[in-house]
Amino acid sequence: MNNFQQYRHIESPGWTLGWTWAKKEVIWSMVGAQTTEQGDCSKYQGNIPHCCKKNPTVVDLLPGTPYNQQIANCCRGGVIASWAQDPINAVSAFQVSVGSAGTSNKTVRLPKNFTLLAGGPGYTCGPAKKVRVSKFLSADGRRVTQALMTWNVTCVYSQFLAQKTPTCCVSLSSFYNDTIIPCPACTCGCQNNIAQPGSCVERGLPVPSTPGINTPSKNLAPLVECTPHMCPIRIHWHIKLNYKEYWRAKVTLTNFNYRMNYSQWNMVVQHPNFDNVTQLFSFNYKPLTPYGTINDTAMLWGVKFYNDMLMQAGPMGNVQSELLFQKDKQTFTFKQGWGFPRRVYFNGDDCVLPPPDAYPWLPNMSPPLRVGKAFLLIVSFVLSAYLLAFL
Repeated sequence: MNNFQQYRHIESPGWTLGWTWAKKEVIWSMVGAQTTEQGDCSKYQGNIPHCCKKNPTVVDLLPGTPYNQQIANCCRGGVIASWAQDPINAVSAFQVSVGSAGTSNKTVRLPKNFTLLAGGPGYTCGPAKKVRVSKFLSADGRRVTQALMTWNVTCVYSQFLAQKTPTCCVSLSSFYNDTIIPCPACTCGCQNNIAQPGSCVERGLPVPSTPGINTPSKNLAPLVECTPHMCPIRIHWHIKLNYKEYWRAKVTLTNFNYRMNYSQWNMVVQHPNFDNVTQLFSFNYKPLTPYGTINDTAMLWGVKFYNDMLMQAGPMGNVQSELLFQKDKQTFTFKQGWGFPRRVYFNGDDCVLPPPDAYPWLPNMSPPLRVGKAFLLIVSFVLSAYLLAFL
């Protein structure tokens, strides 16, 4: 399994792969993964297959699995990194020994109805398609063997299938305007503690001890802090300073979800000045060019062993960094919200931004200069004394 998505990874509790056999195939053994159910294998005596189900469901093995049950790129609990962030760990593999499938490429039938779950719905898989057979090189490099048949299955992701509501939002502020633009109200849901007690946690109150996504008893439903936006993740973009040839922005990611730590998180930001970013502090940076030569999109993620994990809601549930941009005199301006991002993604999900007419704008004019009466009196006295000196 190769994850070719640039900035979407499969996080805990990991992937779940399923399919339907075309005939009466059985799985005799597996290495690097296992099926969740064995099925009815009562017709077999002595050597019992690993799985006899018509539609098996396969999951990855956990870290620490004995070596005789492992193969390369297995046993990470179903977690697969994104291609741009960590291409080495963007692969997961397992090996299956299949019986009653046929003995030639004319008798073997392709499985169908492939499904891929990654902590929930969202992926849609196409049919299996035959491709050029895989070839394998022996350990001494002197012999090449090939598979009986090779096929590929492509699965695509849709955020609309994954969840009905957004999962993140963006708030804005700037040094030139005292107004802080919050996330739009009810972006990811509305507070409903009266009709549904326990749907969110008030700040300062103890958190109920319920199973979370990082506990043995999984609970994928987020338990968030009570906020007007009710999003698990908020990203705040602050235009901090303006220099002669540079300008600086501060980005803060806050986790309001009490049930989940976001390991290997990433954020994608679209802004025209990313073609001339000078320096980042405490974040990794990689330019993305989805539109060919236009370099206006950047992928940001945490530094390993420093801030690559966004902790659950609470005092430690945030990460932040500052970005230094060099100005382009032909395009740079703070007018009409130019300094704010056009689009923001967190872990591949599109985040909701405030409406453009709500952005902090530059003041229309500088504040009037107020001159006190005492200052005018002193100036008049000095001027009179100066004139009398020449009389």
